[in-house]
Amino acid sequence: MDAVSSNGSSTLSPVDQTAAGKSARERVPRASHAKLKLQTRRDPIGILQQSDDGRLPDLVPIRYGRMLQSPFAFFRGAAAIMAADLAHTPSSGILVQACGDCHLKNFGGFATPERNIIFDINDFDETSPAPWEWDVKRLATSFVLAVRENGLSDEVARDTAVACVRAYRKGIRQLSQLDPLTVWYAKYSVEDFLEPLSTNDRARVAKRVAKVSAMRGSDIDYPKLVEVVHGEVRIHDAPPLIFHPEGARTPEFALIVEQVFKEYRDSLPHDRRVLLDRYHFVDAAIKVVGIGSVGTRCWIALLMSQTNDPLFLQFKQAHASVLEAYAGKSAYPHHGQRVVIGQRLMQAASDIFLGWTSGPSGDFYVRQLRDAKMGAYVETFDESLFEAYAKACGWNLARAHAKSGNSWALAGYLGKSREFDDAICDFAKAYADQTVRDHDALKAAVKSGKIDAFTE
Repeated sequence: MDAVSSNGSSTLSPVDQTAAGKSARERVPRASHAKLKLQTRRDPIGILQQSDDGRLPDLVPIRYGRMLQSPFAFFRGAAAIMAADLAHTPSSGILVQACGDCHLKNFGGFATPERNIIFDINDFDETSPAPWEWDVKRLATSFVLAVRENGLSDEVARDTAVACVRAYRKGIRQLSQLDPLTVWYAKYSVEDFLEPLSTNDRARVAKRVAKVSAMRGSDIDYPKLVEVVHGEVRIHDAPPLIFHPEGARTPEFALIVEQVFKEYRDSLPHDRRVLLDRYHFVDAAIKVVGIGSVGTRCWIALLMSQTNDPLFLQFKQAHASVLEAYAGKSAYPHHGQRVVIGQRLMQAASDIFLGWTSGPSGDFYVRQLRDAKMGAYVETFDESLFEAYAKACGWNLARAHAKSGNSWALAGYLGKSREFDDAICDFAKAYADQTVRDHDALKAAVKSGKIDAFTE
């Protein structure tokens, strides 16, 4: 793909770039993506332990406890393992801004700055430029694992993965025929998500959307997370998942907070600085979130306006992306900035408070803790809901890749047949089987005492 830039900015015509993408099939046939070669594979448990460096030691057992719950839970916390494995798989040579941890639970609904609810990717901790195939393979594998976890057949798992990859392929083709501004503004609305659902599912999801969008996230969180002690408002401790670390109420900590907020404010556009200035800092505590992120320093900060309206911001620690060891270092030395720039490139619309800062323990990115966010209750999905959700995820990944990468080259490579779809589904099944074995290895490591795990 030397003749084609990764972002579609080449002087070649769209026709020539599409042809260049198609010619890449000669070097990397679409069917070759079915292959999973792990003969020289590194120890997966060793990779997990290596990623524990820099995490809060007391929280690491919670991470492993959550990963023990099922092969799918293990998969969600094992982005570093899969990145190492994907580095040995075929690549067309076309790069995009990759999510890096592209699984089905990292999609969901949230409010845009215009207060519309859209469906999109919502986690970018590992984002970095990388081969587009890596995101597709991780997403398809996540569907195989989730479908199996719900007790559905391998046939349903394959059909669901096919639906996801087909939606991606057709999405890329559709988007490659649009002008850049139309691609940039493309969104997956609530109506788009509801349309293919059954009457009962549509009514149930619509009711949930209406409930979530009726209130701001901070208003919902405030009574759950806040208490009043001696007349002072503060975040309620609920260890080990929410707690104030030692020294969090000292003058020294106050100085750190002041500097952290100053740097964060400087990262915002000028109009957002005006909005932030209408709130003042009240309290901050560490809150354990997710699976793969457990043990990293994730703070929640409570801010209040002069009229006592709450705003919760999340300050999430950002390390080097798991992709960087295999796809090249990020252009941004500050990993909070890496996350923010990647998120803005991939999302249809991003949080108005999205920014970055630094603290004594490293780089952080900042966003609202919750803003009409809706995660999918995948555990309740049946075959039809899985298919609809898979199509939504596949199309949104296509939009994110088309926005940041070369959709003409991608469309040329993918083509119109289902050859690529079938290859990815074969890979997804094989990698799901490997994940089960890796999950068993974690269980053995816990049983032997090599790894400590805390089950909540």
